[in-house]
Amino acid sequence: MSKKEKIVEESVSAGGAHAVNKFRISDFVMMAVIVILCATCVLPFIHVAVKSISGNTAVMAKQVYFWPKDITFDAYKRVFGDESMTYSMIFSVIVTVIFTALGMLVCTCAAYPLSKKRLKGKKVITFLLMVPMYFSAGTIPLYLLYQDLHILDTMWVLILPLIYSPYNMLIMKNFFQSTIPDSLEESAFLDGATNFQILGKIVLPLSKPIIATLSLFYAVGRWNSYADNMYYTRDSNLKMIQYKLYQLVASASEAQTASLADTGGISQSTPEVLQAASIMFVTVPIIIIYPFLQKYFVQGTMIGAVKG
Repeated sequence: MSKKEKIVEESVSAGGAHAVNKFRISDFVMMAVIVILCATCVLPFIHVAVKSISGNTAVMAKQVYFWPKDITFDAYKRVFGDESMTYSMIFSVIVTVIFTALGMLVCTCAAYPLSKKRLKGKKVITFLLMVPMYFSAGTIPLYLLYQDLHILDTMWVLILPLIYSPYNMLIMKNFFQSTIPDSLEESAFLDGATNFQILGKIVLPLSKPIIATLSLFYAVGRWNSYADNMYYTRDSNLKMIQYKLYQLVASASEAQTASLADTGGISQSTPEVLQAASIMFVTVPIIIIYPFLQKYFVQGTMIGAVKG
């Protein structure tokens, strides 16, 4: 081995030792912080999952933490035993899909023109579109508006009012401005492409990260919301799964209160187990979908939200 090769080998070894020493100090601290942050998300989920299959007595006695006691699936049987629950789940999926598709359409149609310098009146239009992000008329004026539009007690009252999101539009606009180079569009214009052709064949194929990210925002937001379902609908066929489960848990709470009154303080059932099973029931679909969008979700969040 030549002298030069020995020097290179010694430098590599020294660099490796330095890397190990660095890992033991700063990287270990970073890993510890990441583990703690992950635990704050994972441990509550495990606690809810364990509680959902534990007995009522153990849950009420606060004996259930991260391992089930008196394992039972009565709460899940009650959730799945209700025939209307299956209908509400299917209806919720349909509403969420339509809501997400229309929301992305509106968001894209608003964000793409506003990301272009050639748009006349860009600042005024942007200001007007951002006003709903800071100001709202309130529940009663919205109710009267929906009544005049004849969408109360229909599926569309759960879809149309919220498909435009100023926050999502702002993120998509920033993504277009920071990611899509103007040279691509200029070359397409020279080839005779229209704005819609550029949007469909150039911009959207390059915007998969932000599309996946905002689609997840729209879907999760619609899936977890039930306030508008409570205020603006009365038909039992229009109950989404979150509102249905809310009523289920509320009825269980009333039953527990009645049981305490009738038995002199001895509870026969608890809504905590039913609530935990309900949370698991509505969370699993999102957990199944998220891993497929995780890569795009991280890219879209980092790129779309950093640059303005």
